Amino acid sequence: MKRRHLLKTGLAITAAGFAPRLAAADNAFSPVPRGWRVVVLTTRVEPTFATKAWIPLPAFTASDWQRPGLASWTGNASLAERVTDRDYGAEMLRVEWADATKNPVIEVTTIVRTRDRAVVPGQGTAEALSKEERALNLRATRLLPVDGIVKETAEGIVRGKSRDLDKARALYEWMVENTFRDPKTRGCGVGDVGWMLRTGNLSGKCADLNALYVAMARSVGLPARDVYGIRVLPSQFGYKSLGAGSEIVTKAQHCRAEVWLSGSGWTPVDPADVRKVVLEEPPTNLALLDPKVAAARQTLFGAWEGNWLAFNVAHDVALPGSSQPPLPFLMYPQAEDKSGPVDPLDPEAFQYRITVREVTA
Repeated sequence: MKRRHLLKTGLAITAAGFAPRLAAADNAFSPVPRGWRVVVLTTRVEPTFATKAWIPLPAFTASDWQRPGLASWTGNASLAERVTDRDYGAEMLRVEWADATKNPVIEVTTIVRTRDRAVVPGQGTAEALSKEERALNLRATRLLPVDGIVKETAEGIVRGKSRDLDKARALYEWMVENTFRDPKTRGCGVGDVGWMLRTGNLSGKCADLNALYVAMARSVGLPARDVYGIRVLPSQFGYKSLGAGSEIVTKAQHCRAEVWLSGSGWTPVDPADVRKVVLEEPPTNLALLDPKVAAARQTLFGAWEGNWLAFNVAHDVALPGSSQPPLPFLMYPQAEDKSGPVDPLDPEAFQYRITVREVTA
């Protein structure tokens, strides 16, 4: 058995259970960055037919809303090492097993501090982006073009608006009004935004819808990025659709978005979750004027709950040690056998399981 540590902290922890925290009596959707919550995320991979795996780590650091702590792993791999992608620094555990290994297994555990975040868009004292960061978060990726139909569409939406805040808000409102969540989309979607606009099929899930926001924002000069992660706790505000439903979060991946605004810096934006509330919040298929939808629409431009962990902000991810083409993004465990990649959206066949528990310090 092998064991390593990514980061060490002095936390002494005890189980706190998996129960939703009750919101105020009026159930207002108003995340406020108060106290920190501590969660333990565990990914167990037992790929009986694979010899390589890459497991994303919730190692994204944002001092005001996410602070990764101790990470460790156990298993019978011949290689288990922390690696990062070249351009974005997305952290993952790279694992390899010898061909003769019986019952290959790796279990990765990470402790993360998280809390609600909320800003007033366009207000604050955030430091300016560096030239390199601005360029990185304005450039096109393989599935996020920033020219052609993407730029034409975005320019039409922000026409007549000069302030970055007004442009960012206009794009958000357009997304809420014109896109749809498709429950038949596999996983979180692919994020091929050019195809979405060319076909007029403005549906999908979070990796499609929030990617469209990011691409359009970049096309009109607003630095923006997708933030790939996983829901880990129930909503404190009574939203069944916006939280984890149990300790098993194997299929709870969620992609959010951020746009850079002078003053507030990286500003949370999640139009995809507004459309998720429309489709899934009981009794389902709600109108945009429904109070639950209206509250989510108002809140998710500038705030989100701390019941979700961020893995990374990476696009076009080349997995170290893999001969396969780069992935559009890294949000699910990945694996390969001798014939090629294993379907990451089929955890039963892949044989991985992700669980979470909240603890108290």
